[in-house]
Amino acid sequence: MVTKKLIALGALAVSLAACSPQQFESAPVTVDSPQGPVTCQLYTKNMLDWDRSTDRPNGMSVTEADNLCRAEGRRQQGGSS
Repeated sequence: MVTKKLIALGALAVSLAACSPQQFESAPVTVDSPQGPVTCQLYTKNMLDWDRSTDRPNGMSVTEADNLCRAEGRRQQGGSS
């Protein structure tokens, strides 16, 4: 019983290790904000949690820039921002 659980756990670990964000990246997207342009790395339509900023204006926090990128991902998906 324990052996089967260990094998299943090992198989899960291998399958997760084979999955990397780079496999799902889009081309960088620029989003205009009142503070200036934010460059976003968006992922596939089902991976909105990975969307993030790669460049942002001085004075804008990483959190604010990342939130703008996630909103852009939702917009491109067809959801609300």
